Amino acid sequence: MGGVAAASRWGQTPRESIEAECARRGHSAVVVGCIDLLRGGDADPALVLALGGPPARWVVTGEPSGPEYWLRVWAARGLLWAWDDAAQPAIVDALNDDAWRVREMAAKVVARHQLGDALSVVADLRHDPVQRVRAAAHRAVVSVTAAGT
Repeated sequence: MGGVAAASRWGQTPRESIEAECARRGHSAVVVGCIDLLRGGDADPALVLALGGPPARWVVTGEPSGPEYWLRVWAARGLLWAWDDAAQPAIVDALNDDAWRVREMAAKVVARHQLGDALSVVADLRHDPVQRVRAAAHRAVVSVTAAGT
């Protein structure tokens, strides 16, 4: 998660887009929207576009539609930059998502916010069948244990 942040295809980084959405609708509203999406609920298209950028246009247009799990990936990514402890149960649940990209992003959230309550679940992901999930889980374990939470 280190390194230089690169602008996305929509002219801003995901962090910049999420921070702008927080400025528009309020931090709490973004967090609640991310939690709802992560749990499979609905969110308004403007939030989805802020979270997913141009690849999320299918949510508005309906064509071509992307896999539904992308909504959960983008919701978890939103929680990287718009965090509240109320989101922790949804992130812990996302660590067991069927979609590996959701598990990977949830592990990144655990690492960024050093979620000690997620340690045992994320530690198990070090044995995930997908290498990217294993790597994200390893970084999360290191981050959480280094923080002493």
